[in-house]
Amino acid sequence: MNFILNLFKPAQHITPIEDPQKVKKEYRYWRYRIFYGMFLGYIFFYFTRKSFTFAMPAMMATLGVSKAELGILGSILYITYGLSKFASGVMSDQSNPRYFMAVGLIITGIATILFGLSSSLILFAIFWGINGWFQGWGWPPCARLLTHWYSQSERGTWWSFWSTSHNVGGFLIPILAGACAQWLGWRYAMYIPGGICILMGLFLINRLRDTPQSLGLPPIEKYRNDYPNDQDKGDETEKELTTKEILFDHVLTNKWVWMLAFASFFVYIVRMAINDWSALYLIESKGYSVMGASAAVSLFEIGGLFGMLVAGWLSDKIHSGRRGPMNVLFSAGMLGSILLLWIFPEVTAWLDSGFLFMIGFFLFGPQMLIGLAAAELSHKKAAGTASGFAGWFAYFGAAAAGYPLGKVADVFGWSGFFMIVTICSSVTVLLFLPMWNAQAQKKTKAPSLPLESDEEIEPTAS
Repeated sequence: MNFILNLFKPAQHITPIEDPQKVKKEYRYWRYRIFYGMFLGYIFFYFTRKSFTFAMPAMMATLGVSKAELGILGSILYITYGLSKFASGVMSDQSNPRYFMAVGLIITGIATILFGLSSSLILFAIFWGINGWFQGWGWPPCARLLTHWYSQSERGTWWSFWSTSHNVGGFLIPILAGACAQWLGWRYAMYIPGGICILMGLFLINRLRDTPQSLGLPPIEKYRNDYPNDQDKGDETEKELTTKEILFDHVLTNKWVWMLAFASFFVYIVRMAINDWSALYLIESKGYSVMGASAAVSLFEIGGLFGMLVAGWLSDKIHSGRRGPMNVLFSAGMLGSILLLWIFPEVTAWLDSGFLFMIGFFLFGPQMLIGLAAAELSHKKAAGTASGFAGWFAYFGAAAAGYPLGKVADVFGWSGFFMIVTICSSVTVLLFLPMWNAQAQKKTKAPSLPLESDEEIEPTAS
């Protein structure tokens, strides 16, 4: 037990490196190494999260399980994952992300393999629930790493590029799992992704590290001379916080985190509404074929990829690291794009596809920036908890976009459906408006930690 506790304990700070040139060289090396490590790691979390989706048809044919039973398993994953998002955020903020993320990925791989070895619904539920819980170990350590290794005026760009790992993983797993299920059987659609994730977890242990100070480097704010407006040039943000401090000083009492959490709820309603229901809308209301509707909706995800990159970059370059303006502008664009899809029913397939691309572009920008803003508007040492708290609310929104929206469409038709989606989009804009100039809570001053050199280190090129 002590070994496990020590394994997850944040890495200790070591004696600072004195040579400024070596500091610059080491910082550049580790920033890129850590970034591609967590980028690849999160791609593979999608391998164990989504493999079941593409094994389902073969499971139905082989085992005779019903759609309802498969639906139960899907619900179990999202319930355990949603609960884990917040709890794991608290744990991660007091852990070494090198091991926290790696162990989480390894356990999801083991659970996925055990799922593939099973044949009863009870065992399926147990192993898929375990998988869902440890899926929650992927996001929070990345939030910790992104806030410790990349400073505020550049973090939007790095965070948005990292967020595209969702899209890459979502693109690759249907190909891998689908091919395994078709040619080798559904069990191999679980074995192979699970085995790959175990190996990838070992790779993460090799690639990742904790804070810059654990490698003898200065804090990123000092290295790049890039301090948040509310932060003095001190080391207060580098003190590890207790669970009570994280929760009650920086998250649960932080009005900005709560506003971002509610915004996340409504953004996810819109996201799941478009993602899950727009193909059926195009088929029923506009006479699309199944393939035609699927092709149009695929542009929603493509638009989202570009939207995340643009929103993060613009928040750095135009607004100097403030996320509020981009959240307002992009959510207003999301509202306008949904209205275009709704009020112009008699248009070409190209225009419908363009509207869906625009919705994805404007929606995924705020979706990505919510987690980043929550991390920045709370505390550097509470980044995982704050972003996980906002993500927890997102899954309530995802649940609300399922049966409730389907019932609205049944009773009031597609006009009722779009009315609800439009209201949710409007509420999102209203929630973001007060956050245009939002800044983190004022922190207690503390003496600075000077480098072992009189020479000022210039910011590195990003």
